[in-house]
Amino acid sequence: MSTPADTHAPATAPHSRATAALQLLRAVGHVIAVGCIGLWGFVAWPLPFPGVLTGIGLLALSIVVWALFLSPRPVLRTDRFGQAFIELLFVAAAVAAMLDAGVPWVLAGAFGVVAAVLGYLVPARLRADARR
Repeated sequence: MSTPADTHAPATAPHSRATAALQLLRAVGHVIAVGCIGLWGFVAWPLPFPGVLTGIGLLALSIVVWALFLSPRPVLRTDRFGQAFIELLFVAAAVAAMLDAGVPWVLAGAFGVVAAVLGYLVPARLRADARR
């Protein structure tokens, strides 16, 4: 037997599912960004000495920036403008790494645009969901 609360649950479920799907796409974009920055750090300089140190250093730096500001539960909370600025810098670093690695500019640009749009939409939807 259904209760009145059960009849209202499906009305909010599509919005929550859409937000969860966007969060998943944003997370995939962040993983791709971290991977591109780390891979670029390894291949941009000659191996073994400067390439390994640069690769490990850039990989660690990108993970720390993500964990401090862009993770679902960031260590350092900033206002929405600060978070958007850091996200844009993060995406720009990934796009620059892609371009320097030889990825066609169309793919790197498409990744940058999609990641920037997701970086805007997901926090806005999460703030809207938190107000409800």
